[in-house]
Amino acid sequence: MVAKKSRLLATALPYLQIFSVFVQTPPPQSFDSTTRKGPRRFLMAGFVCYAVSIIVLVFSVSYINIIAINEEVLDYNVADFTRVMGCIQKSLYSVIAIANQLNMLFNYRRLGGIYEDIANQEKDIDDASQCFGGQGQRYSFRFRLACTVGLWLILLVGVMPRFTLLSMGPYVSWPSKILTELVIVMQQLKSLEYCVFVLLVHELVLRLRHTLLQLQVELQDCNHQDMLQALCVALKRNQLLIGRVWRLEGELASYFALPMTLLFIYNGLTILHVVNWAYINTFLDENCCRYDRFGTCLLLLINLLMACLLSQRCIDAYNSFPRILHQIRSLSASSDFPLLIRGLREYSLQMQHLKLRFTCGGFFDINLKYFGGVLITILGYSIILIQFKLQGIAETKFKSSSNSSV
Repeated sequence: MVAKKSRLLATALPYLQIFSVFVQTPPPQSFDSTTRKGPRRFLMAGFVCYAVSIIVLVFSVSYINIIAINEEVLDYNVADFTRVMGCIQKSLYSVIAIANQLNMLFNYRRLGGIYEDIANQEKDIDDASQCFGGQGQRYSFRFRLACTVGLWLILLVGVMPRFTLLSMGPYVSWPSKILTELVIVMQQLKSLEYCVFVLLVHELVLRLRHTLLQLQVELQDCNHQDMLQALCVALKRNQLLIGRVWRLEGELASYFALPMTLLFIYNGLTILHVVNWAYINTFLDENCCRYDRFGTCLLLLINLLMACLLSQRCIDAYNSFPRILHQIRSLSASSDFPLLIRGLREYSLQMQHLKLRFTCGGFFDINLKYFGGVLITILGYSIILIQFKLQGIAETKFKSSSNSSV
């Protein structure tokens, strides 16, 4: 297996296996080239059957929830775009599940290439750093993975049912509520799978930055011609490795383009749907589940924030390279060695053109700036939604009170 050649992938393996159980990614064991084809085929056949059964479950959950939302709209007499919004939001269960299955099917080889690329880059980066004493001591990748993805995974699975089960209303039976909760949590885990790969890229960037900083330290007191030439070779190697990291991010962007795009759309529409029903229940003098609805919106936003925050941290680490290159260029040893000056200029030019951008296939960037835009957009649509519904609900309540008085 690729994880046997990579400590980083071996550390991330338990999380990837959990996501595989929830049918968010193919089993990592299926990429084990050392295993015979027979067991691998049986594993993939079993996973395909399991994925098909999950698809059937998601279809059933979507149908049950669409029927329930139609009954609820009729009983509450709010048969406007609330019905349309609710049906679209419930239908997205099936759309997201189908899109994720198709993405795993058509991008299976690409994911295997991503695993291979991460393992090979980790090996090459560690080999390049041996000349400078290896990697420095800092918070381990395992610790950072547990404090971000692991902790949020526990909170999401443990807290999400607390907010969403009761807010589904009395029109969905309890067995259907539990199955719906399983589908909701399962689809939110796609963001955590994305976060695992972002942390893998971030670790590679941090290791290359450490090597570059060590190269800067070596250059401060270096006057020997042969040593300067060796440092130029190390600088060029670092430049080629950071270029491979940039290409790796492009592969990740292509792999997660469709699932992450649909996840952002689903979370945004779900928040609007929750706000809509919270507003309806306020005018109907029902205070049930008000805090649960607020908690649901908060969890959906935080789940998107996690992906944007980790992507931003990786981008910031990548963007620190030009500053280090400028500091190296300012050293006296650099000014006396034209070959090193040319290498630094070429490296800086590469960093100017190869900007690290975590995107969903080029549709939008995943960073804190975009998350701020998503938050403002959701607030804007919520205000518009409330303004349009304010007059209609007030008039309906006034007419009903007038008819009862007559």
